[in-house]
Amino acid sequence: MDKKDWEEKLKVYDALVAKCPRFERKGKTMPYTSANGHMFSLFNKAGEIGIRFSKETQKQYIEAFGSSKYRSYGAEMRGYVLIPDKMLKDLDQLAKYLNESYDYVMTLDPK
Repeated sequence: MDKKDWEEKLKVYDALVAKCPRFERKGKTMPYTSANGHMFSLFNKAGEIGIRFSKETQKQYIEAFGSSKYRSYGAEMRGYVLIPDKMLKDLDQLAKYLNESYDYVMTLDPK
């Protein structure tokens, strides 16, 4: 993915996070969201968005989204689901998933 395409995808990620006023995007070179000491979304160098869910929800969403586990920098990110590009067209719906992820990490013990 070239820099221009990555930057365009980053705009989509930023627009998604902007729809969720309870948290903000962090990270300059590796954009992410975190709360309670836990990351719950990530935008990788391949221009892919991953959102973190509970183990049970992760399995359900991988099937429902026709997706897979999320990988970043060659490593599988435990609990994360790769958000398919086709889902990026409906940021309102995607914001519901991101808010669900935020709610999930707020149930975890703080780091």
